Amino acid sequence: MNFAPLQNDTFLRACRRLATPYTPVWLMRQAGRYLPEYRATRARAGSFMGLATNVDYATEVTLQPIDRYALDAAILFSDILTVPDAMGLGLSFALGEGPRFATPVRDEAAVRALRMPDLEKLRYVFDAVTSIRKALAGRVPLIGFSGSPWTLACYMVEGAGSDDYRLVKTMMYSRPDLMHRILEINADSVAAYLNAQIDAGAQAVMIFDSWGGVLADGAFQEFSLAYTARVLRQLKREHGGDSIPRIVFTKGGGLWLGEMNGLDCEVLGLDWTVNLGRARAAVGGQKALQGNLDPNVLFAQPQQIVAQASKVLHSFGAPHTGAGHGPTHIFNLGHGISQHTPPEHVQVLVETVHEQSRSMRSPPSA
Repeated sequence: MNFAPLQNDTFLRACRRLATPYTPVWLMRQAGRYLPEYRATRARAGSFMGLATNVDYATEVTLQPIDRYALDAAILFSDILTVPDAMGLGLSFALGEGPRFATPVRDEAAVRALRMPDLEKLRYVFDAVTSIRKALAGRVPLIGFSGSPWTLACYMVEGAGSDDYRLVKTMMYSRPDLMHRILEINADSVAAYLNAQIDAGAQAVMIFDSWGGVLADGAFQEFSLAYTARVLRQLKREHGGDSIPRIVFTKGGGLWLGEMNGLDCEVLGLDWTVNLGRARAAVGGQKALQGNLDPNVLFAQPQQIVAQASKVLHSFGAPHTGAGHGPTHIFNLGHGISQHTPPEHVQVLVETVHEQSRSMRSPPSA
């Protein structure tokens, strides 16, 4: 496949710990319900899955925030649960509710029946990646993604989102052998899924360990971190002569940042509970850092958004401006953007990050 040359590589340079003229910014869930144009497209699609499984619609909504804001990366519009859906668990989204599986994995027979999915069942995702990459025409890089093995397992066992993770943790503690079996299959499936996204045109990939932070110390290392590492070991490091940065985001994972620094990836995403300066010291320049504004800041007045964005930029510290590798920062939220966010407040955020981060790199006037 021939794609247009990349015009803005700021995000990829920051992922590779190379100096950039400003701090790149993109937002988790940037293509979503806070945008009126997204809501209009979803209404035409008829449902979330109708949107996600239609290549044209997925392309359209992925580009909507790129058309509206000067963001430095696009992220594939899809869902983290496409892999277990392709395993035959029956994913659906009721209006006003989160995802739900028709056949959760809750006993030994269900675990033994699990198999890696036929990737052809996920062809709509890979076709969307290629379509989006072509439609971007080199404006910004495209990020592919998946849920982490542990996060997928939470949904697969619970059958939906959960407040207490009672079912999945009961299996984890009472039958760890079954949980390890689920996680092995998930890890190998996620790796194959992300590699196929890379083949289709994704220029970076991200693993969302959205529920890693609900685990106890010790359990996190055994049931989440180890299987994220298993995914990373299998991922392609380059495609078409270009390196493919790998990003890992564990919500609530700040406690284990030192151990996550040992992961074979280029970027660690951080939620808003982590101080970027201390995180920078903890990783010792071995990883780029991504994050970590509290998404609820975007409900404040513009002057507060400016102040809080500046606080995040300055908490990271002096940007890398020299040759070679150094500490780099990718600005993002500490989790996904809320559907209730005023779109004009996102504009304030993006402009503030670009302007203030440029000024942090400017030599002092005489």
